Amino acid sequence: AEVQTGGEPEIRTFHHDQGDVEVYLEPHAAAPRLVVISATDVARSLRTEMARQGRDVMLLEPRTERLTPEDEPSIRTLEDVRLGPDDEVVFTDHDAPDIADMLSTLLRSHVGFIGVMGSRRHVAHYVEELRTRGFDDDDLGRIRSPLGLDLGGRRPEEIALSIAAGLVAARHDREGGWLDR
Repeated sequence: AEVQTGGEPEIRTFHHDQGDVEVYLEPHAAAPRLVVISATDVARSLRTEMARQGRDVMLLEPRTERLTPEDEPSIRTLEDVRLGPDDEVVFTDHDAPDIADMLSTLLRSHVGFIGVMGSRRHVAHYVEELRTRGFDDDDLGRIRSPLGLDLGGRRPEEIALSIAAGLVAARHDREGGWLDR
């Protein structure tokens, strides 16, 4: 763990009663993970795009009837994966079941990014439900919605690109936008 956090390869010498051994240690950080919730056309495009960006992408879809062969492999619950500060979770269906419960679980975790696709109007009732569960403005401020950068696209592939661009910008602590402006 020490080498992993330091980020630089090193040679270490270990001593024991049989003699000394030198070991070359090279850190290999795990790819950041993206959990996409709901098997939608946007989710399928987003999974493809973010895999190209080096993410380990997983689909969470508890409604098995919505899964296609293209959607495998998938996880069934958030408990199937341990999420940390480098990981991202995106909901691509604001009408999916159990969103408030999943958001509650995520807000209690250290996951780095939580996003819900949909208008403020569609997401407002989840926010209010989370308030009744004791979450405050700081907690709720971790949820990004509407999701993605405003690219103007309407097709699933364009919406996925917008979300992907927003995720990349967020990872680099940027807002996004034209470089010449």
